[in-house]
Amino acid sequence: MTLLAIHADPLRDAPSSSRTTTSGLLYLYDRVPYASAWELQRTLHEERVNDQRPDTLLLLEHDPVYTLGRSTKVAHWSGDEASLKAEGCAVYHANRGGSITYHGPGQVVGYPILRVRDHCSGPKSYMRLLEEVTIRTLAEWGIVGRRLEQLTGVWVEQESPAKIAALGVHISRGVAMHGFALNVSIDLTPFSRIIPCGLPNCRVTSMADILGDSVPMSQVKSALAKHFADVFRIEWTETTGPGFNPAQTEHAGASSTDRLRLPVES
Repeated sequence: MTLLAIHADPLRDAPSSSRTTTSGLLYLYDRVPYASAWELQRTLHEERVNDQRPDTLLLLEHDPVYTLGRSTKVAHWSGDEASLKAEGCAVYHANRGGSITYHGPGQVVGYPILRVRDHCSGPKSYMRLLEEVTIRTLAEWGIVGRRLEQLTGVWVEQESPAKIAALGVHISRGVAMHGFALNVSIDLTPFSRIIPCGLPNCRVTSMADILGDSVPMSQVKSALAKHFADVFRIEWTETTGPGFNPAQTEHAGASSTDRLRLPVES
């Protein structure tokens, strides 16, 4: 695996219109159940498609959950849903790209709901921009984030390349949803129960693991919002997003029929 310290400017493919700053909405949450966040994304996505809202970014944390993307294979997680639930994690099938990953407390998840063509030439360029946001954020803590040739996500060099941020998106009717996950102070143990992102021998790390100390989540969220605004040329209005019903929580005891299966769209 080859780490790329220098990468072609990800902003080069951005259309000229994106060089003009636009207005957007920023929603900051603490812990949000995955199912609740998915329902909110669907609502915001439909509104953005119909031009009923500007570009929107959600920054939040999830309760422990494994999500399976469109390229997930049984070999990536053994297909044993019961064993993962026994560890206290929910399991969901998502319509994003990529394979299986884990979300949990101590990880910042970003869900941008935006019209891709306003910011770049297509899906690949969009992924590079998301990586750039994360790389710039890590730099504020003195962490050198890099791209790995022919793969998505952000990596750091330790004894060997280790993944610190995962990306997985879905673009429908020109509007993106899902997004990125940056490991801040997350417990890395759950990643050992799967093949993260479907990559054999993939090591996973976190900011706290690298720095040897905890990192304030509020500061990381603020940095992500700032760099996202810079990269995508968006001026945020921070607002209170929709609330969530405390009764709508994920639990390891849910039966397979209760599990939320997100539709896979072509």
